[in-house]
Amino acid sequence: MPKQTFFNLPDVKRQNLIEAAKKEFSQVPLMKASVAHIIKMAGIPRGSFYQYFENLEDLYSYLLEQETKKRKEDFISLLRTKNGDLIETVTVMYHHFLVEMPDEEERTFLKNALLNVTNRDGFSLTDVFDMEQGKEHEKEVLKLIDRDRLNIKDDRELLHILQIISAVLFRNFIEKLLKGLSDKEAIDNFTIEMNILKRGIYISETENHK
Repeated sequence: MPKQTFFNLPDVKRQNLIEAAKKEFSQVPLMKASVAHIIKMAGIPRGSFYQYFENLEDLYSYLLEQETKKRKEDFISLLRTKNGDLIETVTVMYHHFLVEMPDEEERTFLKNALLNVTNRDGFSLTDVFDMEQGKEHEKEVLKLIDRDRLNIKDDRELLHILQIISAVLFRNFIEKLLKGLSDKEAIDNFTIEMNILKRGIYISETENHK
């Protein structure tokens, strides 16, 4: 985590440093990132950087944590909009990530994050889309999901469903990158996979109206 001196910075200086770091990490993976490049773009002395962060990994961890928090907030917002329909929410969220995310730098940073944290202790490749992590987030998600649509017994089964969906989403994203699939191809594949899951975990319309 950042040192308190980072949080004591004026908003403009703090944001300049964050934007410089995002730019660097969107252009190169963490192992090739440079403190020199970041401080040059941010317009701060090298010594100041180490007053704010222990090292590049510390800064990278903070950025990823902030992005993860934002994605979780987006998921909850979409879940409300889709009246608790879990599969529809996840499908739309994935479409937003691939196609509609307006900030290309942010999208590239997240893509690099998913590809380049595999060997780093303390990170999960599904963190960005993990719908279970964090107790407050978990409670909110469990409360919002329309359980009448689902063939589940309890919260434990619902959490397992969330983990399965998260794993399928990540596998689809990696397949897209490795095979060079277009956004449309990846979304079409993901929609098929979500529909297969839906047939397994959703109550049929006939049963739902008994």
